[in-house]
Amino acid sequence: MNKIDYNAKMKEIISNLTDRPKLLLHSCCAPCSSSVLQRIKEYFDVTVLYYNPNIYPEEEYFKRKQEQIKLLNILNIKLMDCDYIPEEYYQKVVGYECEKEGGARCEKCFYLRLEKTAQLATNNGFDFFGTTLTVSPHKNAEIINRIGEELEKKYGIKFLYSDFKKEDGYLNSIKLSKEYNLYRQEYCGCEFSKPQK
Repeated sequence: MNKIDYNAKMKEIISNLTDRPKLLLHSCCAPCSSSVLQRIKEYFDVTVLYYNPNIYPEEEYFKRKQEQIKLLNILNIKLMDCDYIPEEYYQKVVGYECEKEGGARCEKCFYLRLEKTAQLATNNGFDFFGTTLTVSPHKNAEIINRIGEELEKKYGIKFLYSDFKKEDGYLNSIKLSKEYNLYRQEYCGCEFSKPQK
């Protein structure tokens, strides 16, 4: 079975645009969003959604959020913020705490954050929803895009397919993080992914 080229799907979507549609883009952090925003901001009227109840501890959450705000101010991109309610994440991953990184627990987390994005996009008049998660080499783009496709059907709003790590997307995010002096975290975000000292 051939793997789907999600960047080709994204380029096809972009090539068929007749205007600059409104995109609600979920962002996990400033470094990941840097190269994604550079790639898509001319095609979409982007608002970044910072919804990451998985991040642990609270100080880390707010540190990452401040870095996201800093980058969006530099790039003149709008922010949609959410309250920090870690219980939403913990309820979603009950029974999956011991799963290995990148496994079923992560899939539950992707679904939680993407569904919130789809809901908010639908309720606030956006044309598309998407995520920066696929820029990470540690995130499975196939799983993320499959979830996006499922939610596109469920909520009746278009999903921006992507594999942002490709075409030097991840490498460019490292370069842009240095250029913008962004804090780069050493773990994905949840307490289960945090390295033990």
